[in-house]
Amino acid sequence: MRNKENIVWGILLVVLGVIFGLNAMGVTHINIFFRGWWTLFIILPSITGIIKNPRKIGSYIWLVIGVAILLNIRGLIQLNHISKLIFPAILVLIGLGIIFKEQVGTKVNEKIKELNSKTGKEGLEEYYATFSGQELSFKGEEFKGANLNAIFGGIEITLKEAEITQDTLINANSVFGGIDIIVPEKINVKVKSTSIFGGTTNKVKDEKENAPTIYIKSFCLFGGVEIK
Repeated sequence: MRNKENIVWGILLVVLGVIFGLNAMGVTHINIFFRGWWTLFIILPSITGIIKNPRKIGSYIWLVIGVAILLNIRGLIQLNHISKLIFPAILVLIGLGIIFKEQVGTKVNEKIKELNSKTGKEGLEEYYATFSGQELSFKGEEFKGANLNAIFGGIEITLKEAEITQDTLINANSVFGGIDIIVPEKINVKVKSTSIFGGTTNKVKDEKENAPTIYIKSFCLFGGVEIK
């Protein structure tokens, strides 16, 4: 996916180079600094963001905002129309993204549903950090899963020395906050995330054979979840 992003930027630089060269030779007189050209700094990163991660709703929202501003500057759409339509458009994009994301029947989704049905959210330990921070450690303890909720706060959970003998579920919700999940080396991690102006980063990449898996279902609203 990184290669596709690099290709987009490479093509853009080639096109700009050709235009500058032709202008310098007097062959063309293309003015790339057209009215509203600066909106490309919103539009282009949004497009590369979509190419890199098509499921990231925030990239689509910024693309809509950038295109709307460009159309307004060019006089194709009136500002009052934009102000009336942009918020409903964002809500529609967020809603569609969540709906279709939930409908995708991947193995990870099915396993998370299975674990949720077995334990039930009420069966998992609940941890909250609201306008505060919380550090959790399960050294020498059996870890059976957790619900983590960071709202204008932060949670760090360390599972390096926890006892994990079977597949386990973590529901991580970050709203204007951050959650760090530190996992053991001999554990697999599978993630399902929904992000709105936020993101989930999984730094655990290697697959370990015959090892239990921690399934992480994350929701980020102007927040972040990092697994390492």
